[in-house]
Amino acid sequence: MARTDEFIRDVELYSANNYFPLPIVIEKGEGVWVYDVEGRKYLDMLSAYSALNQGHRHPKIIGALLEQAGKVTLTSRAFHNETMGAFLKKLCQMTGYEKALPMNTGAEAVETAIKAARKWGLLKKGVPENQGEIIVCENNFHGRTVTIVSFSTEEQYRYGFGPFTPGFTAVPFGDADALEQAITENTVAILAEPIQGEGGVLVPPEGYLAKMRELASRHNVLMMLDEIQTGLGRTGRLFAYEYDDAKPDVLILGKALGGGVYPVSAMLSSADVMDVFGPGDHGSTFGGNPLGCAAGMAALQVIEEESLVERAFTLGKYFREELEKIQSPYVQEVRGKGLLIGVEIKKEHGTARPFCERLMKLGLLCKETHDYTIRFAPPLTITKDEIDWSLEKIAQVLT
Repeated sequence: MARTDEFIRDVELYSANNYFPLPIVIEKGEGVWVYDVEGRKYLDMLSAYSALNQGHRHPKIIGALLEQAGKVTLTSRAFHNETMGAFLKKLCQMTGYEKALPMNTGAEAVETAIKAARKWGLLKKGVPENQGEIIVCENNFHGRTVTIVSFSTEEQYRYGFGPFTPGFTAVPFGDADALEQAITENTVAILAEPIQGEGGVLVPPEGYLAKMRELASRHNVLMMLDEIQTGLGRTGRLFAYEYDDAKPDVLILGKALGGGVYPVSAMLSSADVMDVFGPGDHGSTFGGNPLGCAAGMAALQVIEEESLVERAFTLGKYFREELEKIQSPYVQEVRGKGLLIGVEIKKEHGTARPFCERLMKLGLLCKETHDYTIRFAPPLTITKDEIDWSLEKIAQVLT
């Protein structure tokens, strides 16, 4: 443990104390497996919060990154580059949207969507300037910027960071009636996650997104879905909204869009919405950079070529059903879709953290979310044999 302790000591000495990671130092990764600095092998059940849907260091994505790095890595949007047009064309064709605006992190893409919705409300819906309202869901997680934590209902995410950005109304997640009652003449958008990942892998009632779609259309409000964690195959559909056949007006992507090697995010919408932006209205030095676009293109191709959506559906169903068979006195509920699965621990048995620590010692890397839920979200490249191997360890810890 000498090397592990040494690395952790340096982090604790020089890093801000804003994370509580498991006591492991990862040195390398390949596919669904990672190795620590002591040479021990672990199955990655977190996938960097779904950024690694294609697995660690996928050869095609790494190859695209290296090839592009040999030509040009950054131009800024002051000039065109040869990779961005092809990447955005592929992204729009794959998702069924007319236009995309590339950014870097998920939070940036959410901020972009908020700006678009507010300006659309002013220019297209006629909402008075600075009066546009956006409805969000309680227990949400959309990022960490000041505006985004302004509409969080998690006190820890907000404490000490005010004053906050106004213009947001929170309603209970999954409650279509509360959503309908919250809509006013100044409502410009509804922003939600189809499944709340950070909130504890919370799945809304069937038909909830379809009702949201109907309400948004009826009231001339933009339906905006944050599929940063749930999108690109994670839930067994290319996008989680497909379960309800409820295509949003604005789709927000990130994480797996960069193939686990580079931060790439995007806001997608119609020309009507996207055209509220004119030159100078919004931008990013790194957004749409050649390196990110090359990685993004390869990331999308891998999802298609390796049928990762179908794999996530089939293996996710199997994984969830096998977890439900484990007779555990600690488990309150198993929930999720595809390979986004949450196992909630009964509160009388404490938090999920000790369970994650025990799983780590058995070679399985998971992380607790919302204190009481163990999240199982491996790369979509995982095999049935690897799931069976992990189930043995999970049963050992939960029983």
